[in-house]
Amino acid sequence: MLGLAFAYLRDRSLTTALNILLLAISVAMLVLLVQFSSQMTSRLERDSQGIDLVVGAKGSPLQLILSSIFHVDQPTGNIPFDSLAMLRRDPAVRAAIPLALGDNFDGYRIVGTDASYVSFHGSKIDQGRMFETPMDAILGAAVARATGARLGQQFIGSHGLETEQADGQGHDHAPFETVGILAPSGTVLDRLILTSVESVWDVHGIDHDHREEPQGEHHHDHATGDQSQTTRGALEPELTAILVSYRNASGAIRIPSMINRQTDLQAATPAVETARLIALFGAGMEGARIFAWLLAATGGLAIFIALLTMARSREADLALLRVMGASKPQVFGTILLEGLITAASGAIFGLIGAHAALFIASRSFQTLGELGLNAFGFLPAELAIVGAVLLIGVLAALIPAALVFRINLARTLARTA
Repeated sequence: MLGLAFAYLRDRSLTTALNILLLAISVAMLVLLVQFSSQMTSRLERDSQGIDLVVGAKGSPLQLILSSIFHVDQPTGNIPFDSLAMLRRDPAVRAAIPLALGDNFDGYRIVGTDASYVSFHGSKIDQGRMFETPMDAILGAAVARATGARLGQQFIGSHGLETEQADGQGHDHAPFETVGILAPSGTVLDRLILTSVESVWDVHGIDHDHREEPQGEHHHDHATGDQSQTTRGALEPELTAILVSYRNASGAIRIPSMINRQTDLQAATPAVETARLIALFGAGMEGARIFAWLLAATGGLAIFIALLTMARSREADLALLRVMGASKPQVFGTILLEGLITAASGAIFGLIGAHAALFIASRSFQTLGELGLNAFGFLPAELAIVGAVLLIGVLAALIPAALVFRINLARTLARTA
């Protein structure tokens, strides 16, 4: 019966191919939506875990979150270095981690920070050691794998956070040296190059020999960006953002409002902004999901029409099968197999197409690559999609298959004699 089902499908190959294509497109769309939604939500939650607040320059709160936590957007600007001391003095602040951005190497962002940034994300050194002196750098696992960098190798950063946005000028006067490589962590650290804030200042020619750690109020005369200047033409001490975690719940009530109302800084809450980001995508993804299921239903309807037409046009063949000894359940099962094979083919091609599209997208679009989009992960929801499509194929074949029980063998064979 299986061979006969394949023979019937080959006999109307064009119709079969179109039905498979409809189902494959619907499956691919559904899998893409499930994968993107699941991976994006998981990535956002994992990378922002433990970060209660991000302090940066005035601008879009969402942009501040994307650039400082997920490193997929441009920063809103720079903030005074003294802001770090102000936050660390607050009794409600458990940790305040500085970030200084501005350069990249081979498209991977170079982030000036301190050692607590690594432990904060639960990562550790796999090879070498942590950066200790200016121009020491440690590479994320994905960076080391993509660039083939080894311990002791030097590299030169380029101005700008992305390769295509760089000004084409490398900082030849201040090469970095790879002193460590991070173990894979599944977080944003895998895609970053970490160094000290002092290294970022050195790259931009800022003197920090007199700099002290921000334990109290100090005045500094250095900056993280070459564009910020005082009226005397000197560079000011600046950071791009500060990641904050609270010591107690009172911080969540007091600190954001204090920063937003009483300073020139901006405080953005990751939980609020990521929820807003997911909501922005949610409406579009829901619409696409409805369209995909309608497309799958259309594919099922096409299978139903094709099999119904086949059953009516081949009554003589089916009657002959009965005369040759095939039972009604066997003939019934043959038609069901046609619907099932068509649906299974569509599901398989849809799965392959979806994961191939994920792979191409992660290589073609830098933002998706920076989000760590994985083309080879398989989600349980994909099994549910495949099962639903197979069910559609079987249901579409039920009525045409049931016509087998209504065939009058004598009348049908006499009519075709």
